[in-house]
Amino acid sequence: MRFREIVIQAAYSLRANRLRSWLTTLGVAIGVFSIIAVMTALDAVDRAVTSGLSSLGSNTFEIQKYPATFFGGHGRGQYANRADLTYEEGLAFKRLMNDKARNVGLKVSRSGYQASYANRSTNPDVTFFGADENFAAANGFDISEGRNLVQNDILYSRNSAVIGQDVRESLFPDGSDPLGKTFRVNGKVYRIVGVFSRKGAAFGQSQDNLIVMPITRYLQHIDLHGSIGITVEAYSQKEYRATLDRATGAMRIARGLTIEQPNDFEFRTNESLVESFRDFQRTISIGAFIISFMALVTAGVGIMNIMLVSVTERTREIGIRKSIGAPAGTILRQFLLEALFLSLMGGTIGIVLGATAGNIVAAAFNLPLILPVLWIFVSIVVCSAIGIGFGIFPAWVAANLNPVDALRSAK
Repeated sequence: MRFREIVIQAAYSLRANRLRSWLTTLGVAIGVFSIIAVMTALDAVDRAVTSGLSSLGSNTFEIQKYPATFFGGHGRGQYANRADLTYEEGLAFKRLMNDKARNVGLKVSRSGYQASYANRSTNPDVTFFGADENFAAANGFDISEGRNLVQNDILYSRNSAVIGQDVRESLFPDGSDPLGKTFRVNGKVYRIVGVFSRKGAAFGQSQDNLIVMPITRYLQHIDLHGSIGITVEAYSQKEYRATLDRATGAMRIARGLTIEQPNDFEFRTNESLVESFRDFQRTISIGAFIISFMALVTAGVGIMNIMLVSVTERTREIGIRKSIGAPAGTILRQFLLEALFLSLMGGTIGIVLGATAGNIVAAAFNLPLILPVLWIFVSIVVCSAIGIGFGIFPAWVAANLNPVDALRSAK
């Protein structure tokens, strides 16, 4: 038989037992679905992390009490006993870093606030920042209307505020001029002196849903003991590492640490964010692969079992074909192709459903859509190996049946 005829015969045999064939492919589909869905979602998040790092700026890093991320199971408890970074320490750090960095900005924030103006209000998810005059420059914000905070705003603890585009659209949906208007947050009145340009989303979250006020007023009225963060912008990428080293020494001096004491503060850099996510991604990928591998092995055992049943049911067919001269290699290839078809059908279903589910998750978090070409290729290779590996024994049994014994046992 020519190869084309072998393929047609294998497909016909599978169609003759549609229900059994579909049930057999289900196990393969589940295994492939799990790995494709997880890796599609993780690849989408990976792209979002890479693009979202632009919010820090290529020459920018932050100093804070806690690590920026806790991927991989590292909790916050071990850092809870650290002393907060105080505003006074931030001012001392700025003095020590004078002329050693392009910008040094101090900030502290809390989320979950609601701003109101006249009869309009924002959703209760606004992030409220207390910051100094360097916040915009150090964090990559531009002013589209009005002005930025200035030194006198911080010095005199004024109720000045610069708002993001999301807040503006909620409070002034008619497009009216917001400058000079006053709004309320937690019963306190603030006057709008500027509006930030739209910055977009990072990691699936809007960067325009914010209000920035002088850090001195924030610490007086919002959070008396909040731990501040410090944003440092180096003069250039070439000076980045040197600036990071200088910042380490300056922060240790500002915190009053002795030479024997370890750092009690953390750096948030592009590299640390990426590495933290990579650790998390590796852990999830290994877990998903192990679960998928177990599901695929189980499905492979199911394929072997079904093919052995098929050999038993078709013993007479095999005996007749061999008695009229069908070579063992032709029968082996037919049964092997049937096992391979079952595995690849399940793999195809799993790939389609997994990629769809992964992209649905990505879209729900405003992440970019992605087609995991590498993992699709890996899934096809694994499914082929499963089909051939678990189908070879039933195919060998069918190919080596004695035609006389096969016809006698089929009576």
